[in-house]
Amino acid sequence: MPRRFLAFCTLLALLTPSAPAWGPRAHSVINRVAMEALPPGDLDFLKPHTDYIVARASIPDSWRGVSEPFLKIVEDPNHGWFREQFAFLPTERIPRSRYEFVLALYKERERIKASHPASAERMNVRWTGTLPYATVETYERLKTGMRLWRSAQDPQARRFLELDIAHYIGRLGHYVADGAQPMHVTIHHDGWVGDNPNGYNTDPRIHGKMETAYVNLIELKPADIARRLGDAKRLADPFQAMLEALDAARADVEPIYQLDKQGAWEDAQHPEAREMVFRCSANGARLLRDLIYTAWIASGEPAVRGLRGALNPISPENPAYNPETGSAPAPQP
Repeated sequence: MPRRFLAFCTLLALLTPSAPAWGPRAHSVINRVAMEALPPGDLDFLKPHTDYIVARASIPDSWRGVSEPFLKIVEDPNHGWFREQFAFLPTERIPRSRYEFVLALYKERERIKASHPASAERMNVRWTGTLPYATVETYERLKTGMRLWRSAQDPQARRFLELDIAHYIGRLGHYVADGAQPMHVTIHHDGWVGDNPNGYNTDPRIHGKMETAYVNLIELKPADIARRLGDAKRLADPFQAMLEALDAARADVEPIYQLDKQGAWEDAQHPEAREMVFRCSANGARLLRDLIYTAWIASGEPAVRGLRGALNPISPENPAYNPETGSAPAPQP
């Protein structure tokens, strides 16, 4: 990537009040490392599409412009998970349904709007985020695309399906990478808010300072994180794996602010700042790799179609069916 372009990205990140995600460099590195870490064999048909998948890494951010208001409304929350905002829902009670989650937020808003009006104002998807739902929904698109590829006989049909699959991976990588960036999983995403006894930075530009400017400053490369991934594994529950990854990322929120107080985000050789970027980006690449691998294995299992009753999430015969949403939450695996 030309140095003038990297300098421009750095400047843009520092001047933009609310940077939307990992910068282009980190997103690209995470997607590439995940693809290169796939086990050899059945998934080799995806390897020729690696550059395309890398090029798609930042596309979801282009869906957040004010010029496309319908898209922005639905897409903006997909890039965050501001956990403190909905602490009334412990992780084990997070609904396995986007609509159930929206409904739970609304009911909590109605419950507290008189007693805690300030909290009620932000008890909605815009200020809580929907990142794990965007992730698992895209994962399931990837799985169905792989299932279609397995059954396709015509070579041209397979080529077209490979492009679909590559697009889904590129998109999935973006959400997974955002979830690995601690500033995407906290109300302190654009500067410290609320009580601030430690005097942490309240400037919104701290977000871009860490995830874009510093990543460019240290010239993050695939080799920096590739060795950290370990072997691919099938995930027992992709949704739960994403929730756990988001909870883990939150542990690094305050350390980011502590490093900022040390001036670490302007020091390319600062060992703790470098380690933070390497660890977070490796966590994203590992989870993306494992989601791709899991989708491939699951795509080889028979699809269930046209079923009424207990297994169909939109059937009133499902014991968990909720008429308020018109569906039942996804079952535990």
